[in-house]
Order: sequence, then structure tokens, then C-alpha cells
Amino acid sequence: MADERQGAGRVAVIGDGQMGLVMADALLASGHEVMLWGPFEESLAALEASRTSERLPGFTLDPGIRVESDAAIALDGVGMILCAIPCQFIRPVFEGLRGHIHGTPVIVSVSKGVEIETLERPTQIFGSVLEGRGLPAVCLSGPTIAGELARHQLATMLVASNDDTAALRVQSAFSTAWLRIYTTDDVLGVELAGAVKNVVAIAAGILDGIDAGMNAKSALLARGLAEIVRLGVAMGAKAETFFGVAGVGDLATTCFSPEGRNRSCGEAIGSGMPLETYLEESRCVVEGVATTRAIMKLVRRHDVDAPILSAVNDVLFGGVSPGEAIRGLLAREAGREIVG
Repeated sequence: MADERQGAGRVAVIGDGQMGLVMADALLASGHEVMLWGPFEESLAALEASRTSERLPGFTLDPGIRVESDAAIALDGVGMILCAIPCQFIRPVFEGLRGHIHGTPVIVSVSKGVEIETLERPTQIFGSVLEGRGLPAVCLSGPTIAGELARHQLATMLVASNDDTAALRVQSAFSTAWLRIYTTDDVLGVELAGAVKNVVAIAAGILDGIDAGMNAKSALLARGLAEIVRLGVAMGAKAETFFGVAGVGDLATTCFSPEGRNRSCGEAIGSGMPLETYLEESRCVVEGVATTRAIMKLVRRHDVDAPILSAVNDVLFGGVSPGEAIRGLLAREAGREIVG
């Protein structure tokens, strides 16, 4: 029975955080039957009762979206699964869901990060957990501040997949009056851009915290992009991907938006707050913190020159103050501008 219904427009959204909620909202708007599941029953019960989230002020979950605590029911008969789980938690969550995933649904990731232990990206984690299932995996990324999507403000995203049919299905599924979707086959480039920009955004926030000004932050964005391109090309991604919607587009939004978690985390650090204190008080996942550890492993593996990424790592985990890190960057020998 479940296989007969697949492809009929039923989608399961995994994760009841900000991106899970706004993506569920977009799917409903484009005519899909939407099931929303999360790993914490208490959180789901509160969402079902209030249809609101304290992490997304002013947003009300449409009554047409079904909040379901039973994973077997949430995943029954779906033609598509959207993963909005933070990267470091995808593996354990999907290991628990594996037995409830039947048929060949398209799995779409809006998660942005790299797993610390394995250095796998979200679509690679799906492949590891669901090995041998032959499920098409897709990455959906771009400059998408959740609060703006909740208000249906205009945005663009890029869907990346090596499966053209799956990419077109996702493009159609998430296209709404406020959301325009492009396609590409550069999965590596799109996922890497989404991960590394969070690290650069922490650096941008640090500059905000010390009141360095817009000149400094714009320079950081440009040179941070150069490091992203350098690493991406070394790993086999297409350079042009980093100059598009999911590259510089997402990077700019994350570095400048006051709503971005990574930028806000960096701002607190620049203002003198210890990282541990900020994470405890904010009670949210700042993906760029864990991603920094993973990205530095990739930088070393591919022998890439990445002074900004290295400086963020030093501030977060090496006991280096923001002032010391900035002085270190400025002390580097001047040279010609090279991007990539």
C-alpha cells in the first residue's frame, strides 16, 4: 500500500526546528501533503498544541501540516523526505528511522555542515546509513534566513543532485510564489559552500562584536570566499558554484543578517563572551562551531592555505583572542589578490 502512494505528493519533514517549519510551510503551499516529525516527543507535543515555535516569532504552523510523533506513520507512503536535522545528528536520527523508510523516496537535505568524525557531508551520511538502498539524495541550499521565509519574503535556493529526475522533482516541490529554485549537478560544491560559509560567518560576527565596521566585514567576506573556493576546487568541486546562489549568495546573507545564528555567535565572542556560555544561554545549535573542526581537517588533508578559517578555529578552540587572531591575519605578507 505504501509503495502505491509514493510520488503522489506526500512528504515527510524530519526536524521541527526553524528550517523544518518553513520548508514544511513551502511544501504545503505547493500542494503537498506534509507530515512533520522530530526526534524529541516533548517538542513535538508543544508544537502540536500551540502550532508556534519560540525560535520563529510570529510564525503559526498551518493546520494542514500534520505533526506526527510516530516515525512509522510519518514516513508511511512518502515520496520525498526532507532532512532539517543539524549535521552532527543526522546519522543517529536516520539510523533510528532506517527501518521505517520503504520504497525509493527522494531524500532532500537542507542541513549545512560536515560530520566531524567521518568528514562526510549530509548526502554522504544518507548514503552510509541507507547503504545499498539506491535512494536518490539531493541537497537544497541557498540564502534562506528562516524568519524571512516564514514571512514569505522572496528567496532563491539551489537544488543539487547527480540524479536529474530527482532534482527536477525537488525543484517543482519547493517552488512557491516566494521561493525560486535553480538546479545544478555539483552536489559537492553546494554542500561544501553551505558548510564553510558558517565558519566565515562566525568570523564576520566577531568583527561585529569588536565594532570593526563594514569595510572590514566586506573584506572578510571576499577573502573568506577565496578560501572556500580554494578548498572546494582542491576537493573537486566546480569553482563557478561558489559564485552563485548557494555560494556567495548564502555567504553574504549569513555574514550580514542579524538573524543568523553563526554570525550572532561570533558577535558574542567578539564582545567578550566565552563560547561555552553563549551556547548554553542561546540553547540552539550553532552549526558553524562543530563544522569548524571538520573543515580544518579537510584544510589540512588537502593542504589548502586558509588563514581566516584557521583563525576562527584558533579563537574557538585554541585560546586565541579575537584581537590576537586579527593581528595575526594583518601581519601576513601582502601580495597579489588571488581567488581560488
